[in-house]
Amino acid sequence: MGLFSRKQSKQPLSSTDDSKSIQSNRSSSHKSPLSSINGQQFGMKSQNLLAEIPDIPLPRAPDPLIDPVKYLKSIYAVRERTRLVLETAKRNQLKHFTVDLGKFDDAVSYVVAIIKRDYGSDFASIPPHGRWQHFDVGGRPRVDQMMQTWPLSIDALERCRRLIDLFVVSVLLDAGAGSKWQYKSKENSRIYRRSEGLAVASLEMFKAGVFSNNPEQPFQVDSEGLSRITEAAMRKGLQVTDQNPIDGLEGRTQLLIKLSDALQNQAIFGVDSRPGNMLDYLLSHPTTHASSVPIIPLPTLWDLLMDGLGPIWPQTRTHIDGVPLGDAWPCSIMPSHPTHPWESIVPFHKLTQWLCYSIMVPMTKLLQVHFAGAELLTGLPEYRNGGLFVDTGLMTLKPDETQRGLEQYRANAERLGQPSMEVVPMFTADDDVIVEWRAATVGFLDELLIEVNKMLGLSGSDCLSLAQMLEAGSWKGGRELAEVSRPNTKEPPIMIFSDGTVF
Repeated sequence: MGLFSRKQSKQPLSSTDDSKSIQSNRSSSHKSPLSSINGQQFGMKSQNLLAEIPDIPLPRAPDPLIDPVKYLKSIYAVRERTRLVLETAKRNQLKHFTVDLGKFDDAVSYVVAIIKRDYGSDFASIPPHGRWQHFDVGGRPRVDQMMQTWPLSIDALERCRRLIDLFVVSVLLDAGAGSKWQYKSKENSRIYRRSEGLAVASLEMFKAGVFSNNPEQPFQVDSEGLSRITEAAMRKGLQVTDQNPIDGLEGRTQLLIKLSDALQNQAIFGVDSRPGNMLDYLLSHPTTHASSVPIIPLPTLWDLLMDGLGPIWPQTRTHIDGVPLGDAWPCSIMPSHPTHPWESIVPFHKLTQWLCYSIMVPMTKLLQVHFAGAELLTGLPEYRNGGLFVDTGLMTLKPDETQRGLEQYRANAERLGQPSMEVVPMFTADDDVIVEWRAATVGFLDELLIEVNKMLGLSGSDCLSLAQMLEAGSWKGGRELAEVSRPNTKEPPIMIFSDGTVF
């Protein structure tokens, strides 16, 4: 099959019949305004419903001069700060990369070819980027199949809570696994790698009750269940051995243990301390609008995740006034100011954005929730999207940095006793090279979306969203280019030392 050969169409996903849902199936301190509504009313949106959704005002971005921490942790700051790096990149004035804008059209053409290969002209069928598709790797609708095993008495609200439970844990485990790790499914004995492997592994662990404290209810994640997680348990669940190593096992384990502590916030996660209880918090939040469908402002979901899950992130990262900022890093080409240290920092919050994209999908599918301001989310600054721009020649690492990165790769390979093949530059996540690369990636993804829609001949409401382009084009395209360019390792053109908490 050629690189752009049309793939066979996938089997349609089966639907779950919630028509006999009769109860909320939970114990929580929240009272959802939808708890008495039958689950049958929450199918996918029709065009008529979409037309009836009103515009609602969104909050303004925090003022960095008043509260720089709140600003840098906001979703607004990601696009605003990375835009400064993009403008520098377009002038070919980056510190670590040369930029050849003449290659940008190559990236556009490649992404368009990938989209047309897989979807023909049926662009409206492209799902938004999210974890759901990873669970269904190989065309097997694992999420729907799991829901079909649940009693009909489990209503749409509880189904959605359970999926949020699953998606939160799975996304937090979804940092780069490395080229050597693989997972053999217990259900079909097939081998899966990277993000899809981590998705299938976390799904099978979820179904086995690994994250639940209730032996009679394996299909949930709760604080007490997570508090018992050990590195040995994660090693077993992810099938990690000396011959099947995974990057960042300790970091992944610590994220789940810290999640256990974060879930003690009963105002958000209820008395039974489940991630899924954020659903009721959101539906009952004063900023949520009751219309033909529930309308939740994206910043409300964002603030919940940043504040509610803030304690899980490593405390050794960038701080302002002693407050850790999460996935936000100093960048040398950013402005510097002696009394405004925030100006040199670029925030990404990649895993939080990936979590947003992912949990919005079940809330939309099962409950018809509409998220106002979803366009505030950015492209994800990770190695597949970023690798697309390097492998197409748009961005090229400068010689001195290339040499430094190659030396670090070889030292790491020697330390781990691994053979050196298809050697690529390697850096830590806080290295200025990586911060600059990630920031430019976010900016170029916005530019890519505009040009992809133009080349596809789409305009107005027919345009692909950024989430759709990430799903069908840039993320997939970056991975496939890596497979073609480095067929033995399938690694990206630049590697990052993974601690299990960033990529």
